Amino acid sequence: MHLKSYLFYLLLGTFLYPGLVAGQDDRPIDRQALVSRQNVLLEAVDTLGSLSVGNGEFAFTVDASGLQTFALEYEQGVSLGTQSQWGWHSIPNPDNYGRDDVTERYETCNDREIPVMTQHSEGRAADAANWLRSNPHRLHLGLIGLTITKTNGELIKLADLQDIDQELDLWTGKITSSYTIEGEPVKVELYGHQSEDQIAFRITSPLIKAGRLRISLRFPYGKECHVCPGYDWDANDKHQTNIIEAGGNGVSLKRSLDSTQYFVDATWEGTGILRAMANHHFELIPGKDQASFSAGIRFRNQAAEQSVSGFVATRENSEQAWQDFWAAGAAIDFSGSTDPRAAELERRIILSQYLTRIQCAGSLPPQETGLIFNSWYGKFHLEMTWWHGVHFALWDRIDLLEKSMWWYDDIIESAAATAEWQGFAGVRWPKMTGPSGRSSPSSVGEFLLWQQPHPLYFAELIYRQRPERATLEKYRDIVFRTAEFMASVAQYNEDDGKYHLCHPLIPAQEIFHATETDDPPFELAYWHYGLSVAQEWRKRLGLAPDAGWQRVIDQLAPLPQADALYLPAARAYEAYTDDDNRRDHPVVLGAYGMLPLSPKIDPEIMGNTFDEIMKHWNWQTTWGWDYPMMAMTAARLGKPEAAIDALFLDAQKNTYLVNGHNYQSQRLRIYLPGNGGLLTAVAMMAAGWDGAPDRPAPGFPADGSWRVKWEGLKKMP
Repeated sequence: MHLKSYLFYLLLGTFLYPGLVAGQDDRPIDRQALVSRQNVLLEAVDTLGSLSVGNGEFAFTVDASGLQTFALEYEQGVSLGTQSQWGWHSIPNPDNYGRDDVTERYETCNDREIPVMTQHSEGRAADAANWLRSNPHRLHLGLIGLTITKTNGELIKLADLQDIDQELDLWTGKITSSYTIEGEPVKVELYGHQSEDQIAFRITSPLIKAGRLRISLRFPYGKECHVCPGYDWDANDKHQTNIIEAGGNGVSLKRSLDSTQYFVDATWEGTGILRAMANHHFELIPGKDQASFSAGIRFRNQAAEQSVSGFVATRENSEQAWQDFWAAGAAIDFSGSTDPRAAELERRIILSQYLTRIQCAGSLPPQETGLIFNSWYGKFHLEMTWWHGVHFALWDRIDLLEKSMWWYDDIIESAAATAEWQGFAGVRWPKMTGPSGRSSPSSVGEFLLWQQPHPLYFAELIYRQRPERATLEKYRDIVFRTAEFMASVAQYNEDDGKYHLCHPLIPAQEIFHATETDDPPFELAYWHYGLSVAQEWRKRLGLAPDAGWQRVIDQLAPLPQADALYLPAARAYEAYTDDDNRRDHPVVLGAYGMLPLSPKIDPEIMGNTFDEIMKHWNWQTTWGWDYPMMAMTAARLGKPEAAIDALFLDAQKNTYLVNGHNYQSQRLRIYLPGNGGLLTAVAMMAAGWDGAPDRPAPGFPADGSWRVKWEGLKKMP
């Protein structure tokens, strides 16, 4: 960063972000020192430790070679992705599979039936469900690796990389990879451009002059796979790669896969040629008259007038953008803490900020594995957007939350058609979807409801930071039409005079049967919160309250309980006596953790429920966002020690790898909702929440073991 820019941000931190300090001075945090002490360092091959560069719209993940040389060897680790927000592909649908092929009707309250798209096991319905679920799928745009030969002419293997010294410099977004091949040094410096879907690299090695080092470009077909890297190398006849422009030190390629087209542009410095090796396989061969070779490679889905940025320009772009990012947002520093977990929490926080910036801050909602490899076919799950995005608002990066809000407007008519199809008003947001907003048939996902209030929560976070009429006007349709659905789906029962959330539904704790589940407590609390926010928006706009919404707010069913514990659903009386029910997300706690205190919540009963869950839950069945959710509940309940314990709960899915990724299992090696949840919980614990105790860092223990210094964090609702 230029000195003037850095001084500006230091002054900004002093005057605008005075921080909240527990037992520590109020000097501005040294942002560069804070960030740089968490640089990722690797001295050996770690297939779970691959590193990424990116910008939210595009990400590129590399192995120990510094590029994507050993994709096969990394497939069962954190695989080597090249993915973008625009890169999607669909297998042709000659049989015209559609919604009608997979629809079943389910009874609900008041003698009604509603149609639902579900999965099937045989016949046309099964084929249709499989196609609709797996298309479109996110596309791996291509592998860029190294072709290096040994003195005997053989291609190197992963084990031939010796003396490995690889570093991710978080302050500049640079990955430097150094190693030797048969004693000969290789150094690869890599940056991701921050406003283009592009990488640039410089390779320095005597192997260039020896003619033993080349750059490989390989392009795959799309893959219909539930969890995989997203490439298919066995369908060469189903796609085309053509050189459309070449000359001097550059080339442009056109890729065609069924209805998908995109372009790859390369530029290099010094001498070099691009040679076609096979279908969809090219090699960029540096001239032997140079000790180093640099190139920029850009991916695009439409025409681009500007030339590809070279290595130096990309380096300058990355350095400035990353330094601005770290300097301008919020920060938290645990220096001086005596709790031995403080250093690890700080590591997780810094790396989670980096990862969510490059993987979750795009123009579309992110998938759970970001832009690295496909999970659930590369689609995004809208119930997870809370965990992906709320932290951006709390860490004073509201623009990154807003970046994908346009998409709700873009699909709003499709969501309205879904609500109307099921007999409801307003808009029903999809669950598992791609850019078009078409939902995917599922025997679980299509029965979930908790994604519906999320846009209301996001809009309110935005308004809290931008309390202007322009904000209200910008999001009023999303807010009001979401509320219309929420009020419409709540069914009135004349026997008890209450509005209920009725079957068929599956709560966020997904173990309960759709046809037997009513009134899950988290969803009830979220309905109360969301509709109350919508009414407040009407008031801010000078509109009268909506009488129908108010009836639902006032007469919403109470949260089900028994024995002074909140039940996960109505009539789920064995929730805490049958071990089979003590699994999956303990999301009953989210009703007073993710959400603020409301008339629906009795803190004493929630405290009992929290204690019961912490003593007896099956932690191996939980997921990465469960631990920060429990920490937020503990903080609101005045249990800061339990909040820290929840963040460090000893469970496999609470593992954070060397690169900062939240590991879940061999099937799902990374899980970005865990990273986003961690940032949300820590921000809340440090900056507080509406109604929090008036003391520094109210979610952290006050015994002096945690010295919490922060700047720029925003209070949580």
